[in-house]
Amino acid sequence: MFRYIVNMDQHAQSIKERAVDIRQSHSEAPQEVLPGQLEANSSNHSQEKKKPLRARFVYGIIFLITNLKAWFFRDYGQKVLSQFNYIKACGVDGLDCCHTLGVLRVSLGCFIFFFVMFATTIKARKLYEARNTWHSGWWTLKLFLLILSMAVPFFFPSNYIQVYGELARIGAGIFLVLQLVSVIEFIGWWNNYWMPDKEMRQSCSFGLFMSTIFYIASVCGIGVMYYFYGQSLKCSLNIFFISWTAVLLIVMMAISLHSKVNRGLLSTGIMASYLVFLCWSAIRSEPVDKRCNKQNQENGNSDWTTILSFLIAICAIVMATFSTGIDSQSFQFRKDKVQEEDDIPYDYGFFHMVFALGAMYFAMLFISWNLNNSARKWSIDVGFASTWVKIVSEWFAATIYLWKLISPVVRQPKVMNLEGNQCS
Repeated sequence: MFRYIVNMDQHAQSIKERAVDIRQSHSEAPQEVLPGQLEANSSNHSQEKKKPLRARFVYGIIFLITNLKAWFFRDYGQKVLSQFNYIKACGVDGLDCCHTLGVLRVSLGCFIFFFVMFATTIKARKLYEARNTWHSGWWTLKLFLLILSMAVPFFFPSNYIQVYGELARIGAGIFLVLQLVSVIEFIGWWNNYWMPDKEMRQSCSFGLFMSTIFYIASVCGIGVMYYFYGQSLKCSLNIFFISWTAVLLIVMMAISLHSKVNRGLLSTGIMASYLVFLCWSAIRSEPVDKRCNKQNQENGNSDWTTILSFLIAICAIVMATFSTGIDSQSFQFRKDKVQEEDDIPYDYGFFHMVFALGAMYFAMLFISWNLNNSARKWSIDVGFASTWVKIVSEWFAATIYLWKLISPVVRQPKVMNLEGNQCS
């Protein structure tokens, strides 16, 4: 009798639990969404995504204006700031707010603005968050923030600005690393885009044709550099730079053609051209020399080629910062994350962080990585410090690319051993 009563109680309890589960399943059942509602939601998402896509160009224009402002304070700031004697931090005749210190003050103001934007948008994930609205709108308030950020550094003592200059060297180095990684990832993407199917003869022939073009351009570039910058044995440093670049090209080609790597020649050819460009840019950054840098000797300080080269260099800084800022996917640890419709189109926090580091980078270029001496007018990134920074960047880029080539081969034996242990 007792066992029967217990069984009845258990049976009643199971009936109650099933009833609760049925009610929960009905309550949690997804409501039917009409096709018109789906189209409206998709349209709202697409309209909302256009705002941050337009906003990034506004930030790029702001960055360009700060670059031009830094150049103005470096070359012509003394004529203007001599009228502002009431700013004690600028010293006598405003000398501490022009030339090198003027560039650093403008750079600090740009850094403050983008760092504030980074701190306020770092965890933005969805389109309908307050952080997305702040990133894509509120331009009047952000204009006030920009003016305030640009004005405050001109009241800091010069000692504080020198400390920022030392920190800016580190930030500029970090920016260069991010830029190199972004460029290498773009080269890999370009290779996959032009050669989507290795079995198609058409794509393989196109890849061979493009790789041949890039390798011919690289070899011609090395020959031109030897002719202009390495004719004399007194130019031993230039000869070393050019020769080591040629060695790197041969090593990359040999590894990419190795049977265990077998990565083809297209991406390696593109990378070779990029290394040759970095080497050429490094040698061009050397100070004027009658024997080893004749082209710089021929150009004056105010001819149209110098001015055009200067403007192109500024645009290149802005484009490099902009392209690196929107390339947050190259720095994600998880590549398999599914993109939803209401996700933001790019990482706002990373975007503003890159622009903040870019502010440090353009400061170093305008003062040629030297905190003590100011660069001459209409020049940018000239000096042996700039030369060595570019050469080290070239070697570092080659190291990263070589590691990307051999890393699958290096990791493969470990994976095989693990699989063997699991089977055993």
